Amino acid sequence: RGVLREPSCQNVSDELFQNFYTEVKQIEKRDSVLTSKQQIDRLLRPGASYFNLNPFEVLQIDPEATDDELKKRFRALSILVHPDKNQDDPDRAQKAFEAVDKAYKLLLDPEQKKRAMDVIHAGKEYVEHNVKERKKQLKKDGRPQDVEEDDPEVFKQAVYKQTMKLFAELEIKRKEREAKEMHERKRAREEEIEAAEKAKREREWQKNFEETRDGRVDSWRTFQAKGKTKEKKNRSFLKPPKVKMEQRE
Repeated sequence: RGVLREPSCQNVSDELFQNFYTEVKQIEKRDSVLTSKQQIDRLLRPGASYFNLNPFEVLQIDPEATDDELKKRFRALSILVHPDKNQDDPDRAQKAFEAVDKAYKLLLDPEQKKRAMDVIHAGKEYVEHNVKERKKQLKKDGRPQDVEEDDPEVFKQAVYKQTMKLFAELEIKRKEREAKEMHERKRAREEEIEAAEKAKREREWQKNFEETRDGRVDSWRTFQAKGKTKEKKNRSFLKPPKVKMEQRE
């Protein structure tokens, strides 16, 4: 598929991710199910708006899980974080429940699930490609071809991190595209309103023009009549005096 470009996402720092990943994995090792409070904390950690973009991570389920496994996991997790079960912290529980519900509905949609799977595969491919290129360079330099990602856990963490970055980058692009479309719709609407107002002004001007036509015609006729009367007066005033004939003796 060619070389995958590493996305840039300033909104989620490496340090923030590392802390999040380490704490979550520690909790998961202690308790594979997690308590209600632990699940709410996991789903609402700083940076969760980006971490929760991966629906499989929200539900803590393998991407290859069957639909039945997905439904069972959703039921179990939604019960844990449901506001009714967490009446001492209903607001945070509601937000956690909404994150779980959103992830579940996304994975029920075949197209959206496929897009999520594509992101996960792309993250894994990027890490594999990066490891391969580094090993190639080490071999070229005559150095041992050992890298940190040779450790399965480190490799898994690298894939997790890269996948999170890809989801974050796609979300940023989606928001930018949405903002652009909203701006274009607003501009189109403003142009429609301006065009409608212009047409209204033209109709009102035409209507006013028609309504005042008789008055303008009468005024013109009156003006012409006054002009003719004035011309007649001027003509009578300018008549030359009669010339008297000279009398000869």
